[in-house]
Amino acid sequence: MFKTLKNAWGIPEIRKKILFTLFIIVIYRLGSVITVPFLDAAIVTQWMSEKASNGNFLEYLDILSGGALSKASLFSLGVQPYINASIIIQLLTYALPPLERLQQEGEDGRKRLNAITSFVALGLAAFMSVAYYLTLKSPTSDGSSAVKYTSGATGIFAMAVIIGCFMAGSSLVIWMGNRINERGIGNGISMILFAGITARIPADLGTLAAYVSNEPKKYFFKVVIYLLIFVAMVIGIVYMNEAERRIPVQYAKRVVGRKQYGGQSSHIPVKICMSGVMPIIFAMSFMSLPSMFTIFKQPVEAITDTTTGGEKFYFHFVHFFSTRSYSYAAIYFILIILFNWFYVQIQYNPVEMANNLRQSNGGIPGIRPGKPTSDYIQRVLGKISLVGAVFLGVVAVFPIIFLKLTEIDVSSMGGTSILIVVSVAIETVRTLESQLMMRHHPGFLR
Repeated sequence: MFKTLKNAWGIPEIRKKILFTLFIIVIYRLGSVITVPFLDAAIVTQWMSEKASNGNFLEYLDILSGGALSKASLFSLGVQPYINASIIIQLLTYALPPLERLQQEGEDGRKRLNAITSFVALGLAAFMSVAYYLTLKSPTSDGSSAVKYTSGATGIFAMAVIIGCFMAGSSLVIWMGNRINERGIGNGISMILFAGITARIPADLGTLAAYVSNEPKKYFFKVVIYLLIFVAMVIGIVYMNEAERRIPVQYAKRVVGRKQYGGQSSHIPVKICMSGVMPIIFAMSFMSLPSMFTIFKQPVEAITDTTTGGEKFYFHFVHFFSTRSYSYAAIYFILIILFNWFYVQIQYNPVEMANNLRQSNGGIPGIRPGKPTSDYIQRVLGKISLVGAVFLGVVAVFPIIFLKLTEIDVSSMGGTSILIVVSVAIETVRTLESQLMMRHHPGFLR
């Protein structure tokens, strides 16, 4: 990887793209510390420290925004509206024929889909901005509110400014990501997401150091074990991200005149982690809904004789879906497997793959063309997707179990964050390698 970066830096054109990408990331990080008008950043930080904890949805959003959400900054929403819009449009593409036709129209169709995704992202940004404003407007435990009115400012004006800043910040982040796609290196949204997560790593390393300095006898070996597991998870994610199952394909020979065509042997690569981090995002969004209730209503601390039936039910309900409970981890693991299976089913069509092989005079050795081929591909996809789903489930659930056992809470070094960071880093290195290959023609002959 470092050799690739060194070689890429030596080429002026690629160096300009790298510098442009770094410039956009610096602007993004600067915007993450600019506080929105009429908001008290200190109260927001205190409120987020109380509410965004134990791996709930608010903490997840704060991680993706690089801590901007807890600072009430201009880029508080980050890329989350665009990610949600992309997921929605991707799912609807397989359900609505007009969107499916756009996807098959080539570059023009993809541009129109991207435009539709941007409009959906703007609508989601407006919804999230209003929800975030109403949440911040509600009084905290000490009776104070994060929304502060200056002299001469009305409540409607302050609301419009706050919501407008959140929406404008989200739109600006999406625009910067598109500029990276055009003039930078790698996928723009992924690079911004990568920058937001890695920006929290130094603070989390400081948290680990604080654990050791405050109680060395209790946390020293736990922190060492945590760091070793962190390195092992990075190695495991890199290995699984590169692993693939190759389905052999043999093409029939054809004789045209005096020449013979075909007869080559090839393969269909099927990645083990073909769905990436999407199943984790789906499962996390679903599992975070019960914990969102605690933002507006705290559960009773203990069950007493005077507690009503409704309060007892709410107490058990909230604690059953608590991110530190084994029940949460078990349901989370099952949902990841289900969402991974669903995502693979909509991404791969075994019948279409079998038809394409037959039309190109190809086939899988030992498997008859047609339905037997599609059934064989379906069985292979089922086995591979199960292995990938179990791996994703272990990566996502293990930090929850480790947190419960050791009481070490480091959000940006969790399984999901590591998976996103490692995946983006690998894809960026691949992009650099392809750029180098295009500019060094002898590389094709080696």
